[in-house]
Amino acid sequence: MGRKPATGKVNRMDNPHNRLIIVSNRLPYRIEPDEREGFAFTRTVGGLVAGLEPLHAQPGNVWLGWADEPAGLDEAGRARFERALAERSCAPVRLDERDAELYYEGFSNSALWPLFHGFPQHTRFDEEAWEAYVRVNERFRDAVLALARPGDTIWVHDYHLMLLPSLLREALPDASIGFFLHIPFPDYETFRMLPWRRELMRGVLGADLVGFHAYDYVRHFLSSCRRIVGVENESGTLFADGRLAQVDAFPLGIDYVRYRDAARLPAVRRLVAELGEEKGHEGCKLMLSVERLDYSKGIPERLLAFDAFLDRFPEWRGRVVLVLVTVPSRENVASYAALKKQVDELVGLINGKHSTMDWTPVDYYYRSLPFERLVSLYAASDVMLVTPLRDGMNLVCKEYLACHDGGGGALVLSEMAGASYELHEALCVNPFDQEGVVDAMRRALEMPEAEQRRRNAPMQERLARYTSEKWAREFLDAAADVKRRQAGLSAHLLGPTSAGRLLEAFRGARRRALLLDYDGTLMPFSDDPARVAPDARLRALLQQLGAAARTDVAVVSGRDRATLESWLGDLPVDLVAEHGIWFRGRDERTWVLEEPLSDDWKDAVRPVVADFVDRTPGSMLEEKDFSLVWHYRMCSQELAERRVIEIKNALGDGLADRGIALMDGNKVVEVKPRGVDKGHAAHRWFRDPAYGFVLAAGDDRTDEDVFEAAPESAWTVKIGDGPTRARYALKNTGEMRALLEQLAVACAEEDAEGGDGASPGAGRRDVLRAPATVMPRTRALARA
Repeated sequence: MGRKPATGKVNRMDNPHNRLIIVSNRLPYRIEPDEREGFAFTRTVGGLVAGLEPLHAQPGNVWLGWADEPAGLDEAGRARFERALAERSCAPVRLDERDAELYYEGFSNSALWPLFHGFPQHTRFDEEAWEAYVRVNERFRDAVLALARPGDTIWVHDYHLMLLPSLLREALPDASIGFFLHIPFPDYETFRMLPWRRELMRGVLGADLVGFHAYDYVRHFLSSCRRIVGVENESGTLFADGRLAQVDAFPLGIDYVRYRDAARLPAVRRLVAELGEEKGHEGCKLMLSVERLDYSKGIPERLLAFDAFLDRFPEWRGRVVLVLVTVPSRENVASYAALKKQVDELVGLINGKHSTMDWTPVDYYYRSLPFERLVSLYAASDVMLVTPLRDGMNLVCKEYLACHDGGGGALVLSEMAGASYELHEALCVNPFDQEGVVDAMRRALEMPEAEQRRRNAPMQERLARYTSEKWAREFLDAAADVKRRQAGLSAHLLGPTSAGRLLEAFRGARRRALLLDYDGTLMPFSDDPARVAPDARLRALLQQLGAAARTDVAVVSGRDRATLESWLGDLPVDLVAEHGIWFRGRDERTWVLEEPLSDDWKDAVRPVVADFVDRTPGSMLEEKDFSLVWHYRMCSQELAERRVIEIKNALGDGLADRGIALMDGNKVVEVKPRGVDKGHAAHRWFRDPAYGFVLAAGDDRTDEDVFEAAPESAWTVKIGDGPTRARYALKNTGEMRALLEQLAVACAEEDAEGGDGASPGAGRRDVLRAPATVMPRTRALARA
């Protein structure tokens, strides 16, 4: 699931011609009252702001987020406030007070935050809060649309705005839209608890690129894509509503140099020395814990582990101090107030139990700390405890390592933090295993400095290399690469000019091959697949083309061999049945099995598919020699979408072991042998150097294998819209038939002239004087 390398990429951060609109819940400034001006701006700290600051600073780029106008401003003050925001390249989104409360505290932080962190007991599902969440996301959409220009990249951040990508996609179908989730994405069984799970999945899938901090979150998201909205993926690439999108992991880094250099400042060094004096005993070691007050951070569990550590290893009493820094958070929420009370009581309990006249085991701070003070704590600490119960990334551990650049210091890190995937040299612990945490505390305190340096060095090297700025750069480069891949899958409509070139190439080739799908290409679809027999006009067309001296025609279909033989077996065409399993040459009367295959698996799979037929009115089961097909063209759309997800879930996990695979077609799900497809079958013609002209045409996912396998010189044509690997597209079967009629006319003229068409220019004038019944249809094609 690694990222595909971008080809010929332009560094998005160095390109002034492409503007970036950053969209997050809040602007990167804290806006506070000021007696003189009426307001004051303070740049907020944190990984997101640090990572995006170089981008935000570039001319033209804009940061859009929720901002409340300071109270008490007169008209002149409001005008100054607007100018101050514009000078800082910020665009405010203003929210109704009630909507803001329901959207932020009600849905974002009472439903999504606890559920995504694995705390369903703290989750509250409220319809009114959901409706406010929808309205606020729509308000953000309107604000973005007021700013957006063609060519802009829009980067949406975090769980507050999960509906926004699809809202923007509806209004700006060609825009470059990225989405990044900065918290964990839960497993399917947890996520499915959310009543609005489908809406959120569809919302995020409006983005071209969806980013997470860790591959586990990617895996969980892709599982929900399949099981909730029926969207499959291949190595993180998926097609949502006919549009290619990519899902990948981009672990957020820090501004490593800033923390490393700050730890070396004289003022910070003085603070470090002062902290050493405050320890109370010579040789007393410092353990540090810095967390925002939240139940996901495991602060009570950390305190209980420290209490158990002092009980189990009494020799450390008086020799270690735990500095506990807890940053206030959501103080008006009852569950957070209860958590604060619990932490206060535990600190009091531990200090009351273990303190001596000259030593207090827990030094407790309930406040935010200035940057220099925080860095000094990092630099002075012998051990860093980062043991959240669940965390999307956690940058504190990275900041600690940067402040110890080239030196010692022991990191105890939770396996449940996203950072653990990068920092595996740390002492990694299960935060729910108290004995394991206690033992890690002991190991960290007793670890020789040489081992500390040995563990830290590779982590520090990685962090210095993969900074927050590189994180942003890689995400935007990947987003640009997705747009290039989308462009590569967007076929040009085959209009008169390109149709003329095709006909010229056809006439100039000594030998030609036409590989044609059947359903949706030569004949339109029908609710009843059995009622799509070729009409007389199509049979006459295939007869004329197949009988031409220099032209070979092959119908490459998913149909069973008996049907193809009854419909087309008397015509001079090659036949490929069941997506490449069976082949019958034009001059032969027997079918050849392309590879030795078994149908033993059918007995296990057939009852499952039959059960879905029974439960889905309008669907049907078709059984071929080596495949089973579930057709749902006549089902209601809503029921069909749900059943497709269910049948994939019912069959998906156990198929690989049997050597079979699920394949999506046009209103069908087919179970067939793995590794057998139309592309493999088409190699019979593609690898034959005698063919100077090859045309391959098809309409659905099964034909993409042919387009992918085709040589660059081949003319590949997709029938219908949507992304494709084909070079060209036609709108419907009528246009495809019109194109084949032109080729048939060329064949008839060659036969009448008795020539071999060896000259590439032969018949060039005839491109413009094809019969009137043919050319009007071709002119109706949109221009390439």
